[in-house]
Amino acid sequence: MTKNTIYIIDVTNRDGVQTSRLGLAKLEKTLLNLYLDEAGIFQSEFGFPVTRHETNYLNANLALAEIGALKRIRLSGWLRAIKGDVEEAFRLVPKLKHVNLSISTSKQMIEGKFMGKFNWEDIIKEMCEAVDAARAYGAETIGVNAEDASRTELERLIEFAKAAKQHGADRIRYCDTLGYDDPFTIYERVKKLAEAVCIPIELHCHNDLGMAVACSVAGAKAAIDVGVDTYINTTINGMGERAGNADLVSTILAIKKASGFKDKYQLQDIDLSQAWKICKYASLSFRVPIPVNQPAIGDNAFAHESGIHADGTLKDSRNYELYDYTEVGRGHIEQIETGRLITTGEYSGIKGFKNVAGKYKLKFRDDAEARKILELVRYANVHTQKPVTEDEMKFIAKYPEYARRIMSVEP
Repeated sequence: MTKNTIYIIDVTNRDGVQTSRLGLAKLEKTLLNLYLDEAGIFQSEFGFPVTRHETNYLNANLALAEIGALKRIRLSGWLRAIKGDVEEAFRLVPKLKHVNLSISTSKQMIEGKFMGKFNWEDIIKEMCEAVDAARAYGAETIGVNAEDASRTELERLIEFAKAAKQHGADRIRYCDTLGYDDPFTIYERVKKLAEAVCIPIELHCHNDLGMAVACSVAGAKAAIDVGVDTYINTTINGMGERAGNADLVSTILAIKKASGFKDKYQLQDIDLSQAWKICKYASLSFRVPIPVNQPAIGDNAFAHESGIHADGTLKDSRNYELYDYTEVGRGHIEQIETGRLITTGEYSGIKGFKNVAGKYKLKFRDDAEARKILELVRYANVHTQKPVTEDEMKFIAKYPEYARRIMSVEP
């Protein structure tokens, strides 16, 4: 019998970009989708289909998937579970195939957020109409999100999930919106929910109490123990509202390496050697340094100074390292220019650009093509307000018309 599986849905490009005072340019979001695809992540919640400044980026990324530039990853949009939003989403992004529809379910949110606009019966009705509409517009998979699920009465949460399943939802997103759960409560609640509804469960945990990763894997364990597939929401470097979300790399490592999970629970196939590249790029893009003690990626994750630790590690790295640094893509030597440096930016000329492109082994048919790509690279510098990275430049050179669409934001 095939084991039930844990899948990773990364929500950096939706929830991560909601981090106050921070954000990502559309080109940076696209590069993250490409990196997540290379790593084998199941799905990227890549944006907001009803938000107009996302439209060109969303349609261009779906087009990139159609031509095979994004090979495996699913691209999903986040919507309010309101029929009108679903209709607008498919008008603006007609090739959207995967959606998550979200509505608040706790008494606190119904009374304190909706302020009498919706009662419980309205919540169920709005959600069901939204699911029906999404399916009618051709959505292939539909996740239904119970916002503030951790503070929702379990009986009501079960009623909500049963109604979603009856209308054809593929899974329920259990949202610990305020990081209120602990690993023990979320295990029990998800277990009872999965038993009552028999539907795959998606875990969306925030880190307000520092337990987002622990709660995510505990909730996933509950769903698998009941016998349904489960999906964990993550963000790269744990970015997200307030204290953030479950960190992508920490979550994967917890499932692959923790004593209660290793070889006992089946995780989708993921190439963890991409971790270093993904996390470094996200750090650069968000302009948020990686903490020195961040698991796997922090500067001290494999550093040893104490005599006893250094001695033990040199004898056998397994004495003081749970996993090898090469597993997460570390161990290479990074070169830093300390002499003359030619860079590309919004005011670069053709000779300087060709010098940098040559270092990246980019070749152009003629000067006309080089100038075309230079113009887009200039726009990329304006677009991101950061130096253009090697991978960004290579993407622009390979997919210039897609890059043009991605960087076009029309008011």
